[in-house]
Amino acid sequence: MNHQWMFGCRVARRRSTLGLVCTALVVVTVGVRAQQSLSLDEAVAIALQRNTTLTISAAKADAALAKASEQSAALLPSIKCSAGYQRLSEVDPFHVTVPFLPQPIVLAPVVLNNYTSRLWFQHPLFTGSRLQNSARAADNLARAAQFDYSRDRAEVALAVTAAYWMLYQATAAKRFIDENVVRLQAMESDTRNLLKAGFATRNDLLNVQVQLNAALLLQVDARNDVQLEMMQLNMLIGNESQTTLTLTSRPSPPAMEPEGKPYRQEEEERNTRVLIARAFEARPDLLAAQSRIEAARATGRAAEGGWLPQVIVNGGLTYARPNPRYQPTRDEFKTTWDIGVQLQFDVWNGGATNHQIAQARAALAQAEAMYEQLKDYIALDVRRQQLAVKRAEEKVRVAALGIEQAEEHQRTMNDKYKQGMATSTELLDANVALLQAATNHNTALVEYELAQAKLRRAIGALNLP
Repeated sequence: MNHQWMFGCRVARRRSTLGLVCTALVVVTVGVRAQQSLSLDEAVAIALQRNTTLTISAAKADAALAKASEQSAALLPSIKCSAGYQRLSEVDPFHVTVPFLPQPIVLAPVVLNNYTSRLWFQHPLFTGSRLQNSARAADNLARAAQFDYSRDRAEVALAVTAAYWMLYQATAAKRFIDENVVRLQAMESDTRNLLKAGFATRNDLLNVQVQLNAALLLQVDARNDVQLEMMQLNMLIGNESQTTLTLTSRPSPPAMEPEGKPYRQEEEERNTRVLIARAFEARPDLLAAQSRIEAARATGRAAEGGWLPQVIVNGGLTYARPNPRYQPTRDEFKTTWDIGVQLQFDVWNGGATNHQIAQARAALAQAEAMYEQLKDYIALDVRRQQLAVKRAEEKVRVAALGIEQAEEHQRTMNDKYKQGMATSTELLDANVALLQAATNHNTALVEYELAQAKLRRAIGALNLP
């Protein structure tokens, strides 16, 4: 009986141990998330490969290119062939009756089975430049679609860049808050020791604990902000939303100009004009607008060609049984050929040509107005982004000074507090100032990176892999 009880206990323990191991494996498996180290260039490259908006844009560009090829094919000769079989009903053969002959003479026998095959070609010699201008219009529209695709690539790259640096900012803010929590926990421990030694009051300890609890709440919010920004970046690059990203790129601080350097408005304005001129040459949306203007002009010239006649050369080769050109009819395969020139001219079409020309001219006026409007917007965009870069540079400089001062002040207050020469409120204020200074500096660096990226996009110089 005792042996059976001991054996049952061993079996129960083994089953319990196995259950714990399985439970632990399940927990570990569920807790494992995909992890990925990612630089900014890698994030942009991945997004450009996976982004669905770019897939749609690329398909539009391919369709426009195929349409242009179709229009160009109209300039080439067309060659077609056909073949057929036809069974005819019986009819009396064509014959003549001669009085002195007993039987009528059959001139054209009835052929009930008809076989026909024909190979023919057609080529426009002159169309009033309608086909040529239609092909030019299609080529320019295809070029505009390609520029649209380049613009969409730049927009996706900018969106990924913004998401990347926002995640970096959220991660850095969480790190600063975590460091502040560690400082407050150490301060709480120091305050307890000072309270025991009689150098601090109960109110000092409560004050530190209140600040620590507030920092813990900020820590929760910072953790959530990191998760949200990470999900946003994962979505843009086509990752699973729960993928853990480790950012390897770091913001580069701007080169600081020496203090006291005089502001030269003429030099600044000259640089701005250079950037605007560069944008006019490189912005894909402006290049697309130029291509649409050329397409509208070609469409107008094609419409004006409707006033002119068309000359078309055609010909063919017929292989048939019977061949109708052979008389009398013979039930055998015969080959014939033909070639000719055809003239077509619309004497009256209800004014359709005039209406087509009016439409083309209106489309051209619209395209030109949109082009000028876009140029004004680009010039304003360049100036705005240039000012944003200057502002971000100044913020980085001020924030860098602020963090140096805040670190020194916090270190001094911490030493004084341990010696009983400063109050808990003064040290807490120094901690808050250090946290704010670190956050401001990090925010300024991220703003500078984003401003730089937006300026490069504004002038059409955003580097894409």
